[in-house]
Amino acid sequence: MWSFSATAQDNFGPVFSRINSEVQQNSKAYPNLKSATETIGHRLTGSPNGAKAESYAYDLLKSYGFQVRYQPFEVESWNRISVETKIGNEGRLEAVNAVTLAHSPVKASVTAELVDMGNGTAADYLANPDKAKGKVALIFLGTLPGSPENTPRLHRSEKTALATQHGAVGVVIINGVKGDVLLTGTASVTGKLIPIPAVCIGLENGMRIKETMKQTKQFASINMTNFSGMIKARNVIATLKGNDLADEKIVVGGHLDSWDLATGAIDNGIGSFAILDMARTFKKLNLKTKRTVEFVMFMGEEQGLLGSKAYVEQAKKDGTLGKVKFMLNYDMTNDPKGFTTGRKEMESLFKSWGADIAKLDTGFKNIFAAGAGLHSDHQPFMLAGIPTGGGTGGKLPNNSGPYYHSNGDSFKLVDEQELKNTVRYSAMLTYALANTPQIPVKVQTEEEIKSFLQANKLEIPLRIAGDWRWD
Repeated sequence: MWSFSATAQDNFGPVFSRINSEVQQNSKAYPNLKSATETIGHRLTGSPNGAKAESYAYDLLKSYGFQVRYQPFEVESWNRISVETKIGNEGRLEAVNAVTLAHSPVKASVTAELVDMGNGTAADYLANPDKAKGKVALIFLGTLPGSPENTPRLHRSEKTALATQHGAVGVVIINGVKGDVLLTGTASVTGKLIPIPAVCIGLENGMRIKETMKQTKQFASINMTNFSGMIKARNVIATLKGNDLADEKIVVGGHLDSWDLATGAIDNGIGSFAILDMARTFKKLNLKTKRTVEFVMFMGEEQGLLGSKAYVEQAKKDGTLGKVKFMLNYDMTNDPKGFTTGRKEMESLFKSWGADIAKLDTGFKNIFAAGAGLHSDHQPFMLAGIPTGGGTGGKLPNNSGPYYHSNGDSFKLVDEQELKNTVRYSAMLTYALANTPQIPVKVQTEEEIKSFLQANKLEIPLRIAGDWRWD
């Protein structure tokens, strides 16, 4: 009942209309992203390119008239140098196209029997907990066809952690995308170096090897060198000071960094450059808000949510984390058809605002989804009990999904109108959250956080990652 009374006080249609017109006519998200991919390239945290991306975002936000600041933090930078992966019969190993997964050791040389650990979940080790001990574990990245419906969908880092716990001396992960597409990304749940080497191989090679293993023993040899060292990185934060409720804060964030195999146009160019254009829109229209809004470009997401963790930790130290009333995260968000949040109590407000958006564009379907997941920059906020959300229901443009974390993630995959849709719908949601008289969800207590995570089936992956704090 309370949320309905809050809805009745909102009349954001006229402002939504102004946002809609401005973004449709003058959005800079597409040309800015094009410029960044051409002049910067990839945006790997800790690299010269990463520093260029930080400066690019800072200067752009400054040019829009924002108070902008860097939030420096130290991060263990990791880069590939060389890798050689061979698989075959003992004594007759043949080279297999592979890419090193991030946070593998600085130097590793392993030769051992290869064992098929299926999906790499806890259940795959249960029947024979010592099967992978002293061996190299072959693991499918997602979920193998024919797997039980209740098979947990674990992140590659969680699968690597399980293999390590069961004594594996190396990990070979099979990508699920056809065409020998190699996936990069971290194999570490902490953002620190892992103790064993981890590589990714293509689907066709992986499935061929799995079939061969049914007939004869296979062995794997992994030799690699990598770089790891402490460097400085910077989140970029632009602040729009609120009026009546200035001590309450809405954080709108997404990760600016990308992996180094391509230019990161989809992951996460479409998210971060949408946020930059949302910020531009607020300034261009001189929009006023009751609550303070922070537009945040996080670095280090790909290496373990390092920038968002640094933001939350610093806010705890400053005693300002309690000011954050909602966090909106945009990670590969594209052409949303509605809004999502972990807090179902927001449905009335979100759908009320969505109804006004749908009047402006029937392509917005006013979907509402309640749920929670891990592995993006909302996670540190969620673990602190802060409500999180964003867009939902959209599809990645131009069949770009298979090129996630690969050398195919380039600007040609971006759709200009769909990127504009992300900007305008998300700017409207941000404006509404910043101006509605009351937000009908609060920061959760420790016990409420625990129950929330359990209800969303997040206890197991958090335990694997060492982030379950309720024992």
